Amino acid sequence: MLLRASPWLFALLLSACAVQPPAPPPTPVPPAARPPALIPTPAATFPTLKPVDWTSFGVWQDDTVNEVWDAFLLSCSTLKKQSAWQAVCNEAATLPPPDDAATRAFFEQRFQLYQATQDDGSAEGLITGYYEPLLKGDRVQTERARYPLYAVPDDLVTVDLASVYPELKNLRLRGRLAGNKLVPYPTRKDIESPTSGNGFKGTPIAWVEDPVDLFFLQIQGSGRIELPDGTHMRVGYADQNGHPYKSIGKLLVERGELKLEQASMQGIKDWGMKNPDKLPELLASNPSFVFFRELPNGLSGPLGALGVPLTGGRSIAIDPRYIPLGAPVFLATTQPNSTLPMNKLVMAQDTGGAIRGGVRADVFWGFGDAAGELAGRMKQRGKMWVLLPKDYPLVSAKR
Repeated sequence: MLLRASPWLFALLLSACAVQPPAPPPTPVPPAARPPALIPTPAATFPTLKPVDWTSFGVWQDDTVNEVWDAFLLSCSTLKKQSAWQAVCNEAATLPPPDDAATRAFFEQRFQLYQATQDDGSAEGLITGYYEPLLKGDRVQTERARYPLYAVPDDLVTVDLASVYPELKNLRLRGRLAGNKLVPYPTRKDIESPTSGNGFKGTPIAWVEDPVDLFFLQIQGSGRIELPDGTHMRVGYADQNGHPYKSIGKLLVERGELKLEQASMQGIKDWGMKNPDKLPELLASNPSFVFFRELPNGLSGPLGALGVPLTGGRSIAIDPRYIPLGAPVFLATTQPNSTLPMNKLVMAQDTGGAIRGGVRADVFWGFGDAAGELAGRMKQRGKMWVLLPKDYPLVSAKR
């Protein structure tokens, strides 16, 4: 009510607190347990999506598209509650596992194809990768496990800006109350400094042994912690402190500490091992801080922003301001650190703090070291096409 009645206060809040995309719900309900209530699909404005004909889509033949079918059904477990997706998702659920030709025909006959473009009309963008890492740690603090993963703190306030101004769809404001004012939440440096005096009171859900691994876990958004008895604890993104992500790899390049081709996850870790005295300051230079929740171990993969398990090599994170979350996306890029083509159908099932723009994707590679190697090396150029049901209420998309 205060924000609606006082536009000047809203402007002050925007200048004081960083605006971030929405986080996944803190405790997502498994798709099977959700009520099947059908909700209308609101008219969506994605002006950077340009309709194209299937007949002109040459790279469509480069992939074995039926390999994405299970990931598509996972998206449908959530999307089918929207009116525009109900028919295609219900039909897909009744089909036996289709072969490649049948899968290709299904999408061609029931979906309109759109090429994703940037705001300036260009069709090429950045494609990176992420994965689910394994860290060593414990549920309690020990001499070795000294670095905490925090749950969402009780004093973190999130304002859904679209509820006040509909034109700010997909944006949320985060901060905390100081008296009757909303102020920025503590930065990473403040949260990790016990003497900062900022009043941060977090509740750890686990502790890990390596601060660099923990930093990259926050970038990846999900992972597993190997406990002393050999079992794994699965954790996932719950929320964020509202400050913008700042790349420490880019900072090391600007400082002359690393060459551009060395600024991968592996390169940064190697730099940290060689420069332990400089490491705390480097990590603190990224003010963004991620809070976690424990996830069920029985999931087939970590939960993305759509609320369904991610599939290695077939799930991507996108910017939901430009591409509808949950949609199939055809990605035309190259293999990590290579010129070999990588053209494949994937599912837009996640979002990320560093994923910004109309042609921008982060490919989820799966769990473990091998997936980490691929994710760490992937920084490619690419193009993207989005598949939407033919009756999807898309507006402002012109040929």
